[in-house]
Amino acid sequence: MFWEKKLEKWVDGIRTKNAMPLRLELWNGQQYDFGVGAPQVTIRVPGISSLSYLLKPTLDNLGTAYVEGKLEIKGRLNEMISIANLLASSTIPSEGKLGRMKRHFRHNKEVDSEAIRYHYDVSNEFYQQWLDPNMLYSCAYFEQGDEDLATAQIKKIDHILTKIQLQPGNRLLDIGCGWGALVLRAAEKFGARCVGITLSERQYELARERVKQAGLPDRVEIRLEDYRDVQGNFERITSVGMFEHVGLRHLKDYFAKMRSLLTDDGVAMNHGITSTDPESGDTPFGGGEFIEKYVFPHGELPHIGLVLKTMQEGGMEALDIENLRHHYARTCAIWAENFENNTDKIQTLTDDKHYRIWRVYLAGCAYAFAQDRIALYQVVCGKNGRTSPLLPMSRRYMYES
Repeated sequence: MFWEKKLEKWVDGIRTKNAMPLRLELWNGQQYDFGVGAPQVTIRVPGISSLSYLLKPTLDNLGTAYVEGKLEIKGRLNEMISIANLLASSTIPSEGKLGRMKRHFRHNKEVDSEAIRYHYDVSNEFYQQWLDPNMLYSCAYFEQGDEDLATAQIKKIDHILTKIQLQPGNRLLDIGCGWGALVLRAAEKFGARCVGITLSERQYELARERVKQAGLPDRVEIRLEDYRDVQGNFERITSVGMFEHVGLRHLKDYFAKMRSLLTDDGVAMNHGITSTDPESGDTPFGGGEFIEKYVFPHGELPHIGLVLKTMQEGGMEALDIENLRHHYARTCAIWAENFENNTDKIQTLTDDKHYRIWRVYLAGCAYAFAQDRIALYQVVCGKNGRTSPLLPMSRRYMYES
């Protein structure tokens, strides 16, 4: 039959390029092994209609087939992710349309609000199963390398607030405040007066409750508000894990808005995921397409070069730049492990499809950060054109206790 010859040719091609501990099982009982020794991962094809996902194994196709139940995949999660990437890299060029596609999406207040609600309003209890107790959904900071997640997340907040030299009485705006951990810490430890904004109703409700429980409603305000609508002036501004939703074509305006809210002697920090493609293309082999479809609608990742260019165009000067890619690889790996360890509870909070989406997404992100397919940069910045430095001449102040 035609499909048998096509499949055998594809199998031979994969074996020649990259032997791997994979077994393929067909609906008719046929088996193909792709390496010597016992297979670590088994892919079962339940019917001929599912072959198309396998014969063109982009990460989008493989992820979609797994999520939608078109392919049955057995094995340890990390090994499943590694095999998927080996299949994709063995058959698809790393450049061009199927490599790092550069896409743009329409962004406005309504579209962005809908995208945020899709991702973050799953349920607070869902996120509590695999995040740290403070519910920080962004890259942790493993200063020594062996911290547990909760400790590393608090260190991340302190690292940010120390970098921007947050002082008692400073007015701090946190753009995309999540469940409020940063503004709570800024008020409690650093004595700041804080405003946190989010577009997620679930985050807004819980963050307000946490502020109330901490006894800080006089120093911390949580708003359900778009950053484009914020008015006022702030000595300090933080944006952690938010600008991925802004859109490549809107980065200049985003930084210009940040500038308009910052006092002349103010300091800001932008902490966000970036592409490692100089052209700001997606993660390779279709990974970005899968995330756009199932996880982060309309998300766009700029290269750090584009971040710095648009920051300058928006009237901001980069004062300090730090790449925390390895920190995010470790963070995502811990999240994925927590997700696995809490499978039974998580499956009571969502349906099977969304469980599979998040399972493969978290482990896939850990792999992507580890392999330098995406990165995480913290950029400290201030209004450009200043004749005197906003921060100390040495970076030593960031690490002095």
